[in-house]
Amino acid sequence: MRRILPPIWLITAILLMTFLHLFFPLFMVFPPPMNLCGLVFGVAGLFIFGWAARCILLAKTTIKPFHESTSLITTGPFRVSRNPIYLGMVLVLLGVAIWIGSLTPLLVVPFFILVIDTVFIRGEQQMLQATFGEEYTQYCRRVRRWI
Repeated sequence: MRRILPPIWLITAILLMTFLHLFFPLFMVFPPPMNLCGLVFGVAGLFIFGWAARCILLAKTTIKPFHESTSLITTGPFRVSRNPIYLGMVLVLLGVAIWIGSLTPLLVVPFFILVIDTVFIRGEQQMLQATFGEEYTQYCRRVRRWI
């Protein structure tokens, strides 16, 4: 069975946020110019995502979920988060929600986190544990799942 990849979930979440803002806007929690703070979160998310992707490519392992990794990356953003790519996506999503400004788009963020955690992170952790064993266990003890 083919899974919907995380970037598709991210795009879908952004579209849902836009729909909710346009058709079910609640009060503005981030009115202009406060909503520009969303750019900071969005840019930070893109930076973390890109940095993590670069580390993965330099390690010559896969970036695709549920494909077997050939190396355990513990450098760069992986020193602080076991899932910096997903963390970057959440920051981008949070940035978009803040930039849009109304309350309803913010409701999408926890749902996105739940989907990513349930559909991707748990399975990926099991695969990494099976592949890297004690090395991965020690890494999990040192580094948190998100941040």
